[in-house]
Amino acid sequence: MPDPDDRPPSRSTASVFRNAQGHTAEGAGPPSAGRALVILPLLPTLPEPEGGAARSPDARLAEAIALAQAIHLEVPHAEAVRVARPDPATLFGRGTAERIGGMVEAFQADLVVIDHALSPVQQRNLERQCMAKVIDRTGLILEIFGDRARTREGQLQVELAALTYQRSRLVRSWTHLERQRGGFGFLGGPGESQLELDRRLIAERIIRLKSDLEEVRRTRKLHRSARQRGGTPMVALVGYTNAGKSTLFNRLSGAGVAAEDMLFATLDPTVRRITLSSGKPVALSDTVGFVSDLPTQLVAAFRATLEEVQAADLILHVRDVSHPDAAAQKADVDSVLADLGIDAANDPRVVEVLNKTDQMPATARGALHMRLANQRMTEGEEHAVAVSALTGEGLDDLLELLDRRLSAGRQVLELSVTLADGRVLAWLYEHGQVLDRRDEDGQAHLHVALAPADAARFESRFAGQESR
Repeated sequence: MPDPDDRPPSRSTASVFRNAQGHTAEGAGPPSAGRALVILPLLPTLPEPEGGAARSPDARLAEAIALAQAIHLEVPHAEAVRVARPDPATLFGRGTAERIGGMVEAFQADLVVIDHALSPVQQRNLERQCMAKVIDRTGLILEIFGDRARTREGQLQVELAALTYQRSRLVRSWTHLERQRGGFGFLGGPGESQLELDRRLIAERIIRLKSDLEEVRRTRKLHRSARQRGGTPMVALVGYTNAGKSTLFNRLSGAGVAAEDMLFATLDPTVRRITLSSGKPVALSDTVGFVSDLPTQLVAAFRATLEEVQAADLILHVRDVSHPDAAAQKADVDSVLADLGIDAANDPRVVEVLNKTDQMPATARGALHMRLANQRMTEGEEHAVAVSALTGEGLDDLLELLDRRLSAGRQVLELSVTLADGRVLAWLYEHGQVLDRRDEDGQAHLHVALAPADAARFESRFAGQESR
């Protein structure tokens, strides 16, 4: 078979990628980024599904297709391929690699997505065998993140992850694609700029990115400290991608965060202030969605963002309970939380928000509500609440649960404050719950519920300005 360098393709993937950016789009709707084959290797080391805790091959393949479609790739063919013995050269073995190459030609594909990690050697050999660009699961997820990042922080984090991944893949195997282009280069070939980069330059860029992200971490830490000093608790939303976090975030906060039925529709973290029924202000944080086999480069690069989860007063694990692989998705999120030092099963801050109940059959929805009611009766405490962020069902229950959890251990103080001292009264209303108030003789007599930390802050800031 001729070397791919000697055979220019009929349609370069560099121009294909530009279509994804909308430069050559025609008609309405997102333009196609090209045609991609999606191949899921089924390796013998992977556990077989049992008890619903592991994903079925069909579900894993469906997710791989959805990942490709998230950057507007057209998928004319996808299949799972059993690999009895992984080949160090191509992962699949010569016969399967040749068959994939035949499918590339038959389906006129521009790209082959392998839903598994590939070594640089395997990726290069498959490209030569298939006569098409090949990316693995990590490369695809990084490409999605590179396409979605909008804020400077998000772009820094994605670039760091991409360069860490790309550093071992500086090869010159696709010289017919040498042309200048943006992005990270996974879909469009190496490009002129990538081929000119060597490991030393990438290492220097990584050092600069880490320095910039350290500044982001310091800034976020200062913001968290300011919120803590002001007595504003943080509630962080986490969950599998497309579980409905952004829809829930918009419902609770009134924000306009993009919420689409698409994997990784939201990438850049957002924080909004909401007020609970008790008057308690809360900072609500929407975070990037998790996914199975989340690239370690991303977990490391997004440390500044994920620290918001670590420091949160409450962590809402938003789950799509209508999904057939809900149990496996929960296990994946719990695994990422464990990497952050959070034991989801035992950490009292974690509350499960069982979302998309509107998409469940009526019998299953009834059984879910019955199970949660029994749990409340036997344990005396709620660890989960069923909601539909789309219809608003169950959101009042969720807000009441937040109020109870954040108010746990509050102290009720009996205070008398001069009516003219509006600063003290405003502070009490902002940070506590005024249970009772009676105004007479120029004094406001109040019963105020305060968290222990807020009670201590009140004592230190306003000592002598009120009477018990």
